[in-house]
Amino acid sequence: MNAAGFLDLFIAKSRSAPEAVFARFNGAPIAFGALAEMAEGVAAGLRRHGVRRGERVAVMMRNSPAALATIFGLTRAGVIWVPVNAQLRGPGLGYVLDHCEPALAIADPELLPTIAGSGASIGTAAVISTADIETWLSASAVFVEPLPAPEDCLAIFYTSGTTGPPKGVMLSHAMLRFAGEAVALVAAPQPTDVFLMWEPLYHIGGAQLLVLPLIRDVTLAMLDRFSASRFWQQAQEYRASHIHFLGGILQLLLKQPPSPLDRNHGVRIAWGGGCPADIWRPFEERFGVEVREAYGMTEASSITTYNDGCVVGSVGRPVPWFKVSVRDSTGNRVAPGERGEIVVHAHRPGALFTGYFRDPAATAKALRGGALWTGDLGRFDADGNLSFLGRMTDSVRCKGENVSAWEVERAAAAHPDIADCAMIGVAAEIGEQDIKLFVQPKPGAAIHPAELSRWLGERVAPYQNPRYIAVVDGFERTPSQRIAKRELPRDTKGCWDRLA
Repeated sequence: MNAAGFLDLFIAKSRSAPEAVFARFNGAPIAFGALAEMAEGVAAGLRRHGVRRGERVAVMMRNSPAALATIFGLTRAGVIWVPVNAQLRGPGLGYVLDHCEPALAIADPELLPTIAGSGASIGTAAVISTADIETWLSASAVFVEPLPAPEDCLAIFYTSGTTGPPKGVMLSHAMLRFAGEAVALVAAPQPTDVFLMWEPLYHIGGAQLLVLPLIRDVTLAMLDRFSASRFWQQAQEYRASHIHFLGGILQLLLKQPPSPLDRNHGVRIAWGGGCPADIWRPFEERFGVEVREAYGMTEASSITTYNDGCVVGSVGRPVPWFKVSVRDSTGNRVAPGERGEIVVHAHRPGALFTGYFRDPAATAKALRGGALWTGDLGRFDADGNLSFLGRMTDSVRCKGENVSAWEVERAAAAHPDIADCAMIGVAAEIGEQDIKLFVQPKPGAAIHPAELSRWLGERVAPYQNPRYIAVVDGFERTPSQRIAKRELPRDTKGCWDRLA
């Protein structure tokens, strides 16, 4: 696929089949024609509000028909969409708003006080609620300006890293098209399939699905939020054929109590990224679905590799527009079976991002020699299948060894009484760092840290066994349901100490 946009496909479909359903939100249909009319109303409203082509608009909205129309309206007007996590608050939210300097911010009404309390310097006149754009959505406007070019910036997605402030990934119109095309490869949809969509549109996992109904005969079944306890009921109700997973979604579903719905939901395929090898087959066998794993980053049009060969534990091989290598600290390729940094080259122009917004140092570190140095660890097997081994930054230097959080968390998650867990590094009294493990018990279970430590000691290397264990009721999570590690306390007060 060569670099191309997607808005021309959206406009053509809205004219040729205006009654066709683009998506259903909590069951209510949203037709192509109606969505296009609302989007043109938003585009015209932006111009009346003084927002010019190429300016930035921050959008802090949860999933809704209005959010869909706002996104398509922004992109139609050539305005840069800045998705803002609706869960953000305080200085974290203030940083994003100050850094992107939007000409306008649009937020759900209940989120306006959150913006006001964030400390952002954005003026109150530049913040409006979704209630204020109701007239835009209902207007019969005809927007006649030229479409943005494929290489134009579509959005700035602020990534939530484990350390440091978030970085704004500049995503082009072409990159979102590449992302949608990659979803079609990973998920292998058939005509009239239904994709259950719990992901928020302010996350790339949700945004990439906007392209799918334009390039395949599928419908989105959008939910307002993820619920592990109601997930299979919703899948059955909306006749979903596909579900998407990120982070710990599969683990959360697998830890739900057995139900008659486990095999009576209609879903064929679970696709996404982050399925541990040890739960791959148990998930397929319990729920009767095929797991199709992928790997990628927002910086590389969301999806870089995909596994369509049922190789358990692998993220597969590159999509046609990428070439992937694994390299050591000197930049040389490593042999199959050896670990190193995952590096991505593009075969097609426009598939890789051009940089982080207003962050030349981070851009220079990520883009070197025409390639994306991902900061992720991986290794190839002898057959060319890639395995993802965790973030290089999500590790702890302990007793002279680099300890991957990915490895320790996978071991701890296998404990029968643990619902979820997270590992971080904390300051050591002497030397480098010590390991702190947070564990959330399953409902009705009790975790005794000393017993857990002995259990882990039989499954991890001595230097990987956490010194500190903290039992918690739950975790704050990112939009992709990953644990927000930046919010975890770094102190050791009240923790069980293996060396005490």
